[in-house]
Amino acid sequence: MSQFLALPGFSLSIKRKILGIALALILLMAGASVLSMVMVRRVSAHFVDLSASYIPAYGDLARANIRSLERALTLRRMVIAQLESLNNTEKFETLRETLNAKGRAVEQEIHSARVLIGGLIQKGDTFGDEAALVRIDSRLDDLLKGSRRYLNEEIDRLLGALEAKDARAASQSLERVDEFRDDVNRSLDSIRSEMLALLQADGEIMARAQRQVMIVAAALTLFAAALGVVFSIMVSNGVTVPVRRLLEGARAVEAGQLDEVIAVTTRDEIGYLTAAFNRMVEQLRLKKRILDTFGKYIDPRVVQDLIDAPMLAAEGHRRVMTVLFCDVAGFTTTSERMTPQGLVKILNQYLSTMSAPVRDNEGIIDKYIGDAIMAYWGPPFNKDSEQTRLASLAALDMVARLESLRNSFPELLGIRNAPISFDLRIGVATGEAVVGSIGSEHMMNYTVVGDTPNFAARLESANKIYGSRILVSEATALGAADVVETREIDLVAMAGQSEPERIYEIIGRKNQLTVEQGAARSHFAEGLAAYRARSWDDARRAFSQALEIVPNDGPSRAFIARIDGFAAAPPALDWDGSWRLDQK
Repeated sequence: MSQFLALPGFSLSIKRKILGIALALILLMAGASVLSMVMVRRVSAHFVDLSASYIPAYGDLARANIRSLERALTLRRMVIAQLESLNNTEKFETLRETLNAKGRAVEQEIHSARVLIGGLIQKGDTFGDEAALVRIDSRLDDLLKGSRRYLNEEIDRLLGALEAKDARAASQSLERVDEFRDDVNRSLDSIRSEMLALLQADGEIMARAQRQVMIVAAALTLFAAALGVVFSIMVSNGVTVPVRRLLEGARAVEAGQLDEVIAVTTRDEIGYLTAAFNRMVEQLRLKKRILDTFGKYIDPRVVQDLIDAPMLAAEGHRRVMTVLFCDVAGFTTTSERMTPQGLVKILNQYLSTMSAPVRDNEGIIDKYIGDAIMAYWGPPFNKDSEQTRLASLAALDMVARLESLRNSFPELLGIRNAPISFDLRIGVATGEAVVGSIGSEHMMNYTVVGDTPNFAARLESANKIYGSRILVSEATALGAADVVETREIDLVAMAGQSEPERIYEIIGRKNQLTVEQGAARSHFAEGLAAYRARSWDDARRAFSQALEIVPNDGPSRAFIARIDGFAAAPPALDWDGSWRLDQK
């Protein structure tokens, strides 16, 4: 069907197809109506012939028969009147006039019938009755020239005998008149019966013709309707089938399937739409290849943002963002003892393993700097209310994968014992930053710059001082308080900062700390409060209790070392409990 609609005759617009089919149906219905009208006119003409010729001719013959009988009756009355009263001449003459009038009436009725029959014969449209009508006309002519003439002659002789008062001759003539009259009446009855048979036969023909007209009209109407349905189905299929394919193709594209091409089967608006759809899908495939290719170098969401709104990406925006820095502790020294091939394997395994938590938690990996990872969260990629939670959970997931990563190194390097010092340091900070494309006119980098990324990098580095793994800013800790457990570590002024900020350590997921971790956090909080109150002994005791519970608690050990330093050089009297980190 679709191939048929693709023929040159169907290379029309949908509007023209519908108008063409409507016009064809109108012409077909008009043809059916004209044919029905012609057939009805023929039937009507036959009805006119029946009513104007056949039936009147039959009536004339019937009246001629009646007038012949009336004439015979008048003749009988004349005979009786003459026999009863031979001197009543006036009555006899009156009856003679009646007799002559009846005779003329018979001839006039027969003449009228012959005129009608002759008209039908001359017209030629006689239902096939022409031969029968000619025969009837010939019989009427024979009747007038034969039996009718002999009857008239014999009646004249009878009337002469009656006037001559010759009873014997009148009686003999009356017998002959009766014979001729009976012969005329039989002829008239036969001719009238034959005319009646023709009338009945033609009536049946007319009834059949009328039924035929009805059947033909119904058949033409049904044919027109069927043809209309067929053409309607053809056009509707020519429209709906490509539209359905377009719909299926659109659903496939919506589901991410960009490999199928929809065949163009028509050369109308839908065909053009299908071709445009295929071109659109081709562009989507190209766009997807770009995303897939550059997604290995730049996060696909960044690529999408650059494609969808390149001007916005180029202009840059100041937004609240959460930035994460992750680095390997002591890896530089270890890498110096490794072969280049082994170093690449270890780095690739490490970067793949630690990038997964960032992606799983909807983060954007900004760049790899050697063994360091920089990632960020925030608009337009994350909601403001979600960014601190997602970043904190990503940091915890990184630490959780550390042990399995270490265990994979021996198999990766092909040795049983791989003396690799490998640990993580993670810093997370939340605050205002500029997001946009940074670089030269030749090369750009869509990234996050400002104090917040710098602070995150300082926090990552500060883990070396506090012996911790995950340090976060106060804004990060407060924003993720419903998903992670934290403890305040210190009040610190980082390099480049004039005002100190509180920093926190993420120690686990919400409500998932062990009893030991909870107790150590409480002792550490007591020690921190005593430390800031210059109660060095109380602070040392609290930090020592925390170390007894968690022997590898780096922050407690760092504060004990700091207190030991204060014993030799106490802080100034206006000390606010903060600590300055000058190293970056």
